[in-house]
Amino acid sequence: MRLAPAAVLLACLAGCGAPQQPLEVYGTVPEFTLSAHTGAPFVSSQELAGKIWVVDFIFTNCQGPCPRMTSQMGKVQAATESLPDVRFVSITVDPDRDTPEALAAYAKRHHAGPKWSFLTGPQATLHKLKREVFLLGNVDGQLNHSTRFVLVDQNGQIRAFYDTSEPDSISRVIADIKRLAKPNT
Repeated sequence: MRLAPAAVLLACLAGCGAPQQPLEVYGTVPEFTLSAHTGAPFVSSQELAGKIWVVDFIFTNCQGPCPRMTSQMGKVQAATESLPDVRFVSITVDPDRDTPEALAAYAKRHHAGPKWSFLTGPQATLHKLKREVFLLGNVDGQLNHSTRFVLVDQNGQIRAFYDTSEPDSISRVIADIKRLAKPNT
């Protein structure tokens, strides 16, 4: 019977050194231009090239999941603060009300750091991004939106989706960001 605990320990140690499966690739994000909460144009190829980033879709008047999602994004921001090439992007689904000024107030209220951009733009552009690029549904004036975070790597490739209502989703986002931040992953 004494061999059983030793066997379990050896199996655990052997598994600890096993390489993790690479993250899937779900598509590539094309260049896009929107307006940032700062009022400046946000050109993705300039702001996000070579960066790991997490994107979500929210609106500032949301009484449902948006405050929770924004708080969760804040936790990811805090946990990855020491990684210089990580960015955060929150895109509105309510471009009629979420002006750059409204987004700036929301960003301030939620303690967004300088690596976190809140974006707005024409409804057609937002719809295309949400539906065709990030595969998260429509921007059609109904204010329905996914509660998922999307992880994008340094090459603009979508690598993972996280349902923010799942208890371990935020720890998985953080772990996957750190995996991507390591060389040769």
